[in-house]
Amino acid sequence: MAQVREGFQSRLGFVLAAAGAAVGLGNIWGFPTQAANHGGGAFLLVYFIVIFLLALPALYTELYLGHQAQANPVKALKQAWQEKQPKVGASAGYIGLAGAIVMLSFYSIVAGWMLAHSLEPLARLVGWEEASAFLSGDSTLRNFIFTPLMLMLTAGIILQGVKSGIETWSRRLMPVLLLLLVALIAYMGTLDGAAAGFKAYLVPDFSKIGDPELIIAAMGQAFFSLSLGVGCMMIYGSYLKPNENLPKLTFSVAMLDTGVAFLAGLLIIPALFIAQNNGVEVFQNGKLVGEGRLIFAILPELFATMGEIGLFVGLTFFVLMSIASLTSTISSTEIPVSFLVENHGFKRSQATWVVTLVLFVCSGTIIMNFDWLFGLVIQVFTQYQLPLMGLFYFITVGWIWRRGNQLALECSGKMYWFAQYVRFVCPVLMTAVFANVAFFK
Repeated sequence: MAQVREGFQSRLGFVLAAAGAAVGLGNIWGFPTQAANHGGGAFLLVYFIVIFLLALPALYTELYLGHQAQANPVKALKQAWQEKQPKVGASAGYIGLAGAIVMLSFYSIVAGWMLAHSLEPLARLVGWEEASAFLSGDSTLRNFIFTPLMLMLTAGIILQGVKSGIETWSRRLMPVLLLLLVALIAYMGTLDGAAAGFKAYLVPDFSKIGDPELIIAAMGQAFFSLSLGVGCMMIYGSYLKPNENLPKLTFSVAMLDTGVAFLAGLLIIPALFIAQNNGVEVFQNGKLVGEGRLIFAILPELFATMGEIGLFVGLTFFVLMSIASLTSTISSTEIPVSFLVENHGFKRSQATWVVTLVLFVCSGTIIMNFDWLFGLVIQVFTQYQLPLMGLFYFITVGWIWRRGNQLALECSGKMYWFAQYVRFVCPVLMTAVFANVAFFK
């Protein structure tokens, strides 16, 4: 007997879950770093423009593919290519599936770091200096403790299904994330140096807006921050009821994700100026010192200069980062789980544990070969797979699915221009992003 396919029970649940999938380390870590390195306010302005020009259509395209098919990415893409080359569509679905596994393999390691750093202030608070050093250090043992812990947290939510697991926990975690973010911004705003950070972030230098490097960086960041190109949004779109207003929901998800990225900039960039004001080296030759150091060195150094309150600020910040990580790992794990359930008849519990075991093996392989494999995996995934899959989705919807007529029929009347925009303009913009990140980064 076929299993009844679950779905989201409310629009709010879907928006929070999809935004949670998009709101990850790319927003709270990547976006402020890009803004700081590309002119602050100028980058912010261009980023908002690019969200509408590229990210919104890309988000809609991916959600649309899943929503129309009411199936996982392998089935959805095979169906979209049915009239031409169904094997090509299915193969792309399998590439996305492999990409989700690859992404989760390194993302779970980084998420484990966030979890360890969130416990470190508690260890210091009770005087456990050795535990504190272990939690904030960098060791294989720490990775092998906290990576599986993050995998188990994710599995615990996935096991409960779409309604009781993904939707329920998204409705809990996302408001907490937003509350912590706003609370940290409010506190940081009271410290010396914050005003200069707010100014650098919010006041654009119009002379930098035409900088090609800034524009391409904004395009890439807008695409990556919405978790596009791996199938997360396709699987979430498939869990929507067939009669839902997809354009409206797409807009809501994009605006919530962009709002979180904007708030993250309001937190991180003033924090950098506060750290600089407190004697911490933040910039070298006008660029932020290494991105990894931003989260795991510069900000902890800043928290250390705050005295006892710094323990609570550090705890809050890394709990925030852990929640952002978890909402992303949930969505990516659901891709292979749904594939095993729908294509191979697994029970959800069986599929969840199989996927978790595979992820543990892959993550463990990266941990054991960390020096050369970690950076390589991230590079292949972010510079090649994500933009190429995004381009493939645009081509699928704009040119292949019923000869490009599927979306055109859906968007007849006043929205007909949108179908043509997805067909002709978006592939060009996406190719520009791919060319930049693959060959010029």
